[in-house]
Amino acid sequence: MSSYKITGGHPLSGHVKIGGSKNASLAVLAAAMVLDGPCVIENLPTISDIDVLLQIFSDIGATVEYLAPGKVRLDATTINTHEVLHDRVTKLRGSYYLLGALLGRFGKVALRMPGGCDFGVRPIDLHLKGFQALGAETEVGYGIVSCHADALTGGGVFLDTVSVGATVNIMLAAVKANGKTVIDNAAREPHIVDVANFLNAMGADIRGAGTDVIRINGRPTLPANQEYTVIPDQIEAGTYMILAPLTGGDITVLGVIPKHMEPLSAKLVEMGVVVEEGEDSIRCYLNGKENLKSASFKTMPYPGFPTDLQPQAVVLLCAAEGTGRMIENVWENRFQYVDALRMMGANIITSGRLAVISGNAPLTGSQVTARDLRAGAALVMAGLAAQGTTEVLDIDRIERGYEHFVEKLTDLGAKIERIE
Repeated sequence: MSSYKITGGHPLSGHVKIGGSKNASLAVLAAAMVLDGPCVIENLPTISDIDVLLQIFSDIGATVEYLAPGKVRLDATTINTHEVLHDRVTKLRGSYYLLGALLGRFGKVALRMPGGCDFGVRPIDLHLKGFQALGAETEVGYGIVSCHADALTGGGVFLDTVSVGATVNIMLAAVKANGKTVIDNAAREPHIVDVANFLNAMGADIRGAGTDVIRINGRPTLPANQEYTVIPDQIEAGTYMILAPLTGGDITVLGVIPKHMEPLSAKLVEMGVVVEEGEDSIRCYLNGKENLKSASFKTMPYPGFPTDLQPQAVVLLCAAEGTGRMIENVWENRFQYVDALRMMGANIITSGRLAVISGNAPLTGSQVTARDLRAGAALVMAGLAAQGTTEVLDIDRIERGYEHFVEKLTDLGAKIERIE
């Protein structure tokens, strides 16, 4: 079992290049499985989740060709089955996008229930409701989701709650359906827009992505044969932005879209952090005369504060003056990592979806375990800010979403090494 060994207490400073968006990449890659020709996708993050998904594509017969790190050529016309039952499916949540992709391609699909991080119930009922609105029959049993339709037909879908996964899956099923599909109360996240832009570049007709109403005019074929570049990862960028004030450093993230970072940037400014935006960069640091101040956070669907930055923000609140609050409105069980922070000296009280953080509690090194991807990253951040040595176990969960994590942190001045 691999781990990270961290010696904390060192300010992190410098520039860090942000990779492609994990969430966008998983959805865009799945969207390529609907196409009727080859395509090239670049700026993919070099992380394990992407590797696993590409292996799943190969399992079902798709042609996958690595052209360079972060750049692949895909051809879905060689897929030879609508059944995706390999154990690999259970390793990541994003595999469920193959439900919409293969349903749109073949009119039928059978998929093992996907996996991913364990911080709450993540039902797929909204996905199935959307497929049913397009004329599909659905069934869940023995750990397998099955859908089939004689012919998918456009229809109206109202999502009872905002769901990124359901929005993407319905889009993938609808792009080749007969007629027009309208998704009401759709998710608005940047990676929703990225998937729509990708499909439109490949011949689809999707309008309204980025708003709460998405309209899709089905096209019988999507010729593809184009190249596409995935957007940068807002969660990776946010992690490094938070690390600057947490460690008393000065970090510039490069290759980002500043507008995507506005929910975090606004909170950092409220806490006394200097945030300087460039055209495709953001610099974060604490003014020497200012102390880090506490704030209240509430996670919400975009354009609210992202739940995937919640653990990292809680670690920052541990270092701030005063009492901070975090309300988790997206997942019901995402404070599992708090016990590990308490072991390191954090003063945090949780009740349901609320965490109250008393700041200025000095953190000290400890041995802790990454319970999920973002919580694991937060524990690394806590170790970097703590006095003494921290060992983070189960780091494979972290490397599902952060490319070259040790190398990038080391370049910023962190004392961290990967122990095999």
